[in-house]
Amino acid sequence: MKKVLLLVSILFVAVVSTACINNLAVQDLNNKAQSFMEKGDYTQAIERLKSSIDLDPSIFETHYNLAVAYTKAEDYINAMDEFKKAQELKPNFPDVYYSLATAENNLAVDMTQLKVRMNMDDTLFTPKSEDSSTLELSKTLTDKEKNLISELYDSAVSNYEKYLELNPNAEDKAEVNAQIEKIQEEQNPQKAKRQIEE
Repeated sequence: MKKVLLLVSILFVAVVSTACINNLAVQDLNNKAQSFMEKGDYTQAIERLKSSIDLDPSIFETHYNLAVAYTKAEDYINAMDEFKKAQELKPNFPDVYYSLATAENNLAVDMTQLKVRMNMDDTLFTPKSEDSSTLELSKTLTDKEKNLISELYDSAVSNYEKYLELNPNAEDKAEVNAQIEKIQEEQNPQKAKRQIEE
């Protein structure tokens, strides 16, 4: 019996010490990432934050900061994924909804401007000017791309609204409402015009 108790206590100490080591490593990686972010080196910040998540995927701040780094690097696809993970970890944090809405809106704008395109398998990519297949790309949006843009705008509006719901006294409430109206006008100019007149 003593042997079993001793073994259990040794395992518990090992788990606790491993958790402490991981927490220190996570904290160190996050601090380094913050330093890179401040210098504008988003690639290095992203790498540190991804390593931090590999050590402990349960930390909201790491996912949120990684999403912010992706946003700063204008990689809205990955930013959206990380904001959604952060949202799962802390669903009542208003800023994650605002940030996700911004990433969705930015991706929709990039797609509208043909800076991001959709492959046949529905994955998104950024066309490179030196890529010969880019020359073959249509200069107009496909129906699938138009549908995705519409979905992104709808989701952005919903996330902006959720941000305002969770943060009813937001200092930027007027700006967020103006952004919602702008998105709605871009999606359907006639409908938005009628709503404003009412």
